[in-house]
Amino acid sequence: MLASSFLEAALLFILQGAPRSVQVGQVTAVAWPEQMALAVELAEQARRPTEWPGLGRTVPPPLRLVVVPDGRRLDSLTLGRAPRWGAAVALPALRTIVLRADAGDLSRTLRHELAHLALHQQVEVRVPLWFDEGYAGWAAGEWERMGGLELNLAVARGALPGFRALDGALRGTETSADAAYALAVSAVTDLARRNPSGTLGPLLAALNQGKDFEGAVQATTGLSLDRFEEEWQRSMRRRYGLVTWLLAGGGWALIAIAVLGLVHFRRRADRERRQALDQGWEIDPEAVDGPELDPTR
Repeated sequence: MLASSFLEAALLFILQGAPRSVQVGQVTAVAWPEQMALAVELAEQARRPTEWPGLGRTVPPPLRLVVVPDGRRLDSLTLGRAPRWGAAVALPALRTIVLRADAGDLSRTLRHELAHLALHQQVEVRVPLWFDEGYAGWAAGEWERMGGLELNLAVARGALPGFRALDGALRGTETSADAAYALAVSAVTDLARRNPSGTLGPLLAALNQGKDFEGAVQATTGLSLDRFEEEWQRSMRRRYGLVTWLLAGGGWALIAIAVLGLVHFRRRADRERRQALDQGWEIDPEAVDGPELDPTR
């Protein structure tokens, strides 16, 4: 999440720079002319009541949805604070979402950002970044992240961060962030699994009752936050170890590399053999010309 002063500056830029806005129910769609039709379509999706994990079915409050053409405009709009690879930015304090028109699955991206707004609307207690992003990823159904080879390989190498390092990785490069988002989703789902209800409901209810995040984790899982981190890391290593990575497709990559290596060495050996044969090789001209033929026969 971004600082309040920055949010105010970003909002001011939005209001001054975007030429058009259309009201769609409780959603204000803001966009440049080329993206206005898309903005209205996404606003229709954003206005619908939605079921959120642990929060139940809620009607979204009034919000602003800004659709920008591309990453360059998103970068300038957020004053360079958003990751260059980012598809959208949620500003819960201002109930605003800024979304790139050239991103991939816009509906899923929008749901991810709406989940941020829904979480912060219901929970006033500060939550760590990994929980915030992991919750949004779960709510958006980003389960394919869990099957990513980046995650499996990272765990196989033992490069499994703690929660503090995970927060940093979520704002790192695109490659590291992809694995970090998957790990954040896994941590949030593990929080739900360790409660007898199997849901996030008790944790979010504890936060709403005024407990801080660490106290809410302790009350709903029986584990301190540090102990939960250790248990989560242990379970992730069991689930996403080297064998899992190999079964998920990493083995084929190793085989392909081995085959390419064998082909390279075979070609190199053949080249050296041909060079050895060429040295000192002489051809008898008579053997090439052959016997003369009598054209009269």
